[in-house]
Order: sequence, then structure tokens, then C-alpha cells
Amino acid sequence: MAGALLHLKCSAPPLMASSAREREVSKPNTELAIPTDKIKNSRVLILGGTGRVGGSTAVALSKLSPDLQIHVGGRSREKGAEMLKKLGVKSKFVEVDINNLDALETALQDVDLVVHAAGPFQQAGRCTVLEAAIHTKTAYIDVCDDTSYAFRAKSLCKEAMKANVSAITTAGIYPGVSNVMAAELVRAAREEGKGEPERLRFSYYTAGTGGAGPTILATSFLLLGEDVVAYGKGQKVKLKPYSGMLNIDFGKGVRKKDVFLLNLPEVRTAHEVLGIPTVSARFGTAPFFWNWGMALLANLLPQEFLRDRRKVQQLVDLFDPVVRAVDGIAGERVSMRVDLECSNGRNTLGIFTHRRLSVSVGFAVAAFVLAALEGSTQPGVWFPEEPEGIAVQARQLLLERASQGTINFVMNKYVLLSDSFLNRLSFSLRETFLIVICYDHTGLLGWLRRSQKR
Repeated sequence: MAGALLHLKCSAPPLMASSAREREVSKPNTELAIPTDKIKNSRVLILGGTGRVGGSTAVALSKLSPDLQIHVGGRSREKGAEMLKKLGVKSKFVEVDINNLDALETALQDVDLVVHAAGPFQQAGRCTVLEAAIHTKTAYIDVCDDTSYAFRAKSLCKEAMKANVSAITTAGIYPGVSNVMAAELVRAAREEGKGEPERLRFSYYTAGTGGAGPTILATSFLLLGEDVVAYGKGQKVKLKPYSGMLNIDFGKGVRKKDVFLLNLPEVRTAHEVLGIPTVSARFGTAPFFWNWGMALLANLLPQEFLRDRRKVQQLVDLFDPVVRAVDGIAGERVSMRVDLECSNGRNTLGIFTHRRLSVSVGFAVAAFVLAALEGSTQPGVWFPEEPEGIAVQARQLLLERASQGTINFVMNKYVLLSDSFLNRLSFSLRETFLIVICYDHTGLLGWLRRSQKR
């Protein structure tokens, strides 16, 4: 039952011609959005700033807003020095350990906003960085991709409000930009007022580790230890991780790829914040045998093993050399597709494709940073699709900034046929065929023989 509601076994529908509302970017946009004067000389601390995601964010911020003072936070001065070479003169390295609360609060005293990019977030006990940000009255953004952590952060919303601190959790590329894309699809559908959004599907593809290295590998393994939470007609359902394969058409630059169910926070936030009854999220990678390996780990290893960060790190250390070698061949292309189906048959999608995840994720996070610095975020802890997190009128600029360098960026493209319609049509055709055979099998066979003779 739940499987049928969540499109567990079918292909994505074909794409239709462009609509009046569609926006497509087939070439990189070289005109970078220029931040307003009020954020010039703002100080931003990036925790995990010497890592793949944090480092990419620092570089993107330095390009989008050269006047920002960027503090690269990390534990290695050597790596910090290498990162500073890529940034402007207004950058500096700050040695900080996120597990040392006193040192963390000292580092936050000197900045206007902190970006928490020191993952993985799975199985983390507390939101120490957010707690420190609230205590020091520092604006906060994280790139969390774990449901438990995200809602633990959300539980601190009232404390953040009292401290007049604005914070956004799950503000990366996916989740993050994908949430804003979904919110815009839903807003456009409801503005038409002809049908209610009923079904939302997130589909993600990354070649190899996307150049994100051991962190994304650890995240992927830890997610295999979690039951997948999805929603079907308003009911929460639990499914097996890396099951429910779909073959999704990501369009130009990627085309069709297999994707599999994972437990991602945007499923619950889209259900609760956007009010969509049926929501699911899937992820796939390349080469194809990595998908086989992920499914094998999910089926063979006990969940207790995959929830143990120490044991998962041992797995990462074991596989990392092989993964890095394959990454050199597979590349790091990334693509997101968000599908929305409405009760009146209005079906739209958004697609975001970039050649390099390691670059694209930086612009995605930087877009959230600039929006927060410009005053788009209200005091409290918010998800990206909440208007208090990213104001509705600020979404278009955020997507413009996040989509720098994309080879394909489409919003509100109409879909020819939905998955559910194709499933119903397929069932109806099979049913009709059986009825005809049962009613007059002799006549049908005779017609088939005559057709063959022609």
C-alpha cells in the first residue's frame, strides 16, 4: 500500500515543452549577484572551513561578496594556511574545536554569523554550535542533512527568539536549495488556485562522492542505518533504506539515473511546513555498482553497526582509497529534481544540475549566508522552506546565487504525464485486456492470427 503511494517501482514521466512560468539556465550565469551595502565588512566564521563543503563555501562567499571578512575555522593550521591562499586579504584562520564549548564561544564572540559545516551530523548528541550561537547572540546556518539533528535544532527555536538570534538548519544544497525549489513549486501551484498540491518527490544524483570526500561517504553509510520515513496520503510510513528504486530523468547533462529511498529531513519538513500529504526522497550515484554496494550494505549489515560512528569511520577508512580512485573517473556531477503533483492534474518540476558538486555546494550555502546577512531571516530556528527562514520575496535571488555555474536550471516546468497517472493507466489497460480475454478469447485470438497473416 505504502509502496504504491510513494512510486516505488516505475520510471519518471517525460518532460513537456516549456511553460510561461518556466525559467531555464543552460549556461553559467556570469553576472554574480552583488550583496547590498549593509553586509559589507560582515564577519563570517565557517566551522569545518578546511573541509570540502566549508572550504567551497568560503571560496564562493569570497567571489559573491569580496568585502566579507571570512574566518576559516578548523583544527589544522597547515590546512588553514592552504585555504587562506584561495581567499582574499580579509580572511584569517581560527583554530577551533566544535567539541570545546569554551573555545567555540570565544571564536563566536568576534563574528556576525557562523556556518556549521563540520559534519557528519548523523548520531550527533547535541547541537553544541547552535547552542553557542544563541548564547553569544550570533546568527547561525548549518548544512545538516540528518532528520534527528535538524529537529533537535528546531526545538531551540524559542530560545533563539528570546536571544534575537536568527538561524537556519539544513541550509546546504540538498537539503537546502532543494527545499526552496519545492516551496516555490508549491507557491506557484497554490497561486493558480485550481488544484491542491498532493504529492512531492525529491530525487538526487551525485557521481561518486561528488568530490566531497570522506564526509559524504560517512554520511551515506550512517543513513543506511536509519529507517526511511516517508508520507503517503498524510500517513507516516517507514521503509527500508536504499529500496524503492526509481529511474529518474534528470534532463540535460545527466539523463536517466536510478535513485533509491533514503531518510532525509526535507521529507518531514515538506510534509509539515508545506502541507503536502505524500512526500518521499531518493538518492542515486555512479558508477552503477556503487548503488549495488549501498544496497548490499543496507541488507547485510545490522542497523546497530551502521549507527555506530566509530565503526562507520572504519568502513570509510577501508573504502576511501577505492572511492577516490573511482571518483577520478566518475567525476562529480550533481543533479536535483523536485516533482510536484496537484489534484487538478497540474504537474510541475524543478531541475538543478552542475558539473561539480564541490563547487556548487559552496554557492548553495553562500546563498543562504548572504540572505541571512541581508535580513531575510527572522529570529528563531527555521527550515529553508519556512518564510521566516527565507522570506518569499528573497527566494528568487537565493536561487540565482545558488545556481551559479549550473548547466541546467529549470523551475516550474510542466510535466506531460505524472507517475500516478501512468500507473493508473497501466493498471486500467491490463484490466481491460483481461476482461476482453475472459469475455471472448476465441475472437481475440482469431484477430491476432489475422493480423499476423497481414
